[in-house]
Amino acid sequence: MIQFLTPKKLVKYLGLWPPYLFSGISIKEINPEFTRITSQLKNHFFSRNYVGTHFGGSLYSMCDPFYMFILLEHLSREHIVWDQSATIEFIRPSHDTVTATFEISMAEIENLKLQALSQFKVLPVFETTITDSQGQVIAKVKKGLYVRRKDAKQRFQKA
Repeated sequence: MIQFLTPKKLVKYLGLWPPYLFSGISIKEINPEFTRITSQLKNHFFSRNYVGTHFGGSLYSMCDPFYMFILLEHLSREHIVWDQSATIEFIRPSHDTVTATFEISMAEIENLKLQALSQFKVLPVFETTITDSQGQVIAKVKKGLYVRRKDAKQRFQKA
């Protein structure tokens, strides 16, 4: 990971990033181990659709980078990590403030490291839900990532 970008600075800078700043997206929590991040989306003028509920693009945007950030923090120097795919299933509309939590356990991270030693690439899929303040599920999000060791091309060269 970029050395100057600590979790605390990440929160500060993401809050100033225009897509988050203008749509009411904020980071509510990052745990000390940097394995869990919670984001929040307020019902804001720039995050509403035509009928006044949360715009689907804003709901997705509040979820976009966090699984990748968690893996980059823990795999950075030896691995390449990219977002590869994403799906969002809208369950119900909401006018309420919504939150989503993104978590990858240290056991899962260690397992990915081991898989990347024996495979050219690993394609984990992570899932989360976006919920309102009453705990009702607003949307379900799946993120597919691409993880590979930087030395994989040499390690898996065809003879």
